[in-house]
Amino acid sequence: MTDIRLYNTKTRTKETFAPIDPKNVRMYVCGPTVYDRAHLGNARPVIVFDVLYRLLRHVYGAGHVTYVRNFTDVDDRINETAQNRKAAGAAGTLEELIRERSNETIRWYHDDMDALGALRPDHEPRATEFIPQMVAMIEGLIASGHAYEKEGHVLFRVRSYAEYGKLSGRSIDDMIAGARVEVAPFKEDPMDFVLWKPSDKDLPGWDSPWGRGRPGWHIECSAMSHDLLGESFDIHAGGIDLQFPHHANEIAQSKCAHPKAEFAKVWMHNEMLQVEGKKMSKSLGNFFTVRDLLDKGVPGEVIRFVFLQTHYSKPMDWTEEKARQAKETLWKWRQQTSHVSVRKRPSVTPDSVYAALCDDLNTSLAISRLHQLSAQGDADELLASLELVGFGEDWQDDLRNDMANMRVLLAHEARFGELRQHALASKDFSLVDQLKARLLAAGVEVRMSKGGVELVPGPDFDPAKLEALK
Repeated sequence: MTDIRLYNTKTRTKETFAPIDPKNVRMYVCGPTVYDRAHLGNARPVIVFDVLYRLLRHVYGAGHVTYVRNFTDVDDRINETAQNRKAAGAAGTLEELIRERSNETIRWYHDDMDALGALRPDHEPRATEFIPQMVAMIEGLIASGHAYEKEGHVLFRVRSYAEYGKLSGRSIDDMIAGARVEVAPFKEDPMDFVLWKPSDKDLPGWDSPWGRGRPGWHIECSAMSHDLLGESFDIHAGGIDLQFPHHANEIAQSKCAHPKAEFAKVWMHNEMLQVEGKKMSKSLGNFFTVRDLLDKGVPGEVIRFVFLQTHYSKPMDWTEEKARQAKETLWKWRQQTSHVSVRKRPSVTPDSVYAALCDDLNTSLAISRLHQLSAQGDADELLASLELVGFGEDWQDDLRNDMANMRVLLAHEARFGELRQHALASKDFSLVDQLKARLLAAGVEVRMSKGGVELVPGPDFDPAKLEALK
């Protein structure tokens, strides 16, 4: 079996992946702060590391991989929404309204990521559910001299960890020179970061040895990963924007809390997303959420396909043209594998696509090999390969709907044929043209020949519009 090789940000080399325990391969991915809808850039790590999760399950077995992705539900933007709702007269305490907002946005997140074909992780911890673990870790860091309390704040002593910044390849002094750091009177050093901060009566808070307060962002992932995956685990992943300071701070506090442990063996980071060649931003008018695209009729599998055409380590450009081409390709493959879908799932080992994924998740190469399988007409291996990267799993259900739609199409086909015959005799094609226009608007291709008429659903086929044609 082909070895999995992954680029490790920590060592800056591509390494053969050797799990700590092949019977329990463990992966942690930094999840969203649940204050609003997930924007398109938020979806990239979800899709990228969903492919990695699928690959690990394929190699080690579904029961031997543990995937954790957290929800950050302690955040000023969540607090602000809850405070606004309370001021508007909403019932419940501030904490209850915060929980309500978090539940709402987590539900949105699940709906949107499910639509992209992403498997749910094995664990999705919320930060608010792990406050005692965070407090315990902070107490240990204070006891060992790596943290200190001042004015109700607890801060991590960055210079107490000699390897701070190694992940991003920068020294502490370089970081101070190039970073915007919060200058506060309670800090011993500008680079020291907050582990715990006080909460007033208008903010959510929890009791602690340092007074009522709430955790800093970085300690959350360290506490949750330790509780669910142990002191050392295999892979820690997230967007490149998290490399510093979030991941740097995670490493420092986790290694100091558990000095004999490795924390994460492999670090992986996906690059950022652009839209039509430009950075996505509200000021440029090219900022949109996953739900915006879904509501515009862009299928989740099309979004997934566009993302996977670019290697995760390179910036990815979302364009409407890529989405159009992806839709056509997936439609062709759906038709090509339709006869396989109605039988039991193939057990073919998709060697070519599998080998591409083993080479540092080379999804762009995997897509190229899917095109090759399609050209060769190997529908069984094409479907098995598609399923390995997260496509085709629901096509069998779709096919049942296609069969119902086909009956409607055949009825329209017969009707169109009759109108055409009358038109040929009368030389009045107005009714034929009207029906053809409505069929085209429903995404139906109209193919006319001397032998008759054939109606074929195209990539923009809309069953609802077809059903409305009476």
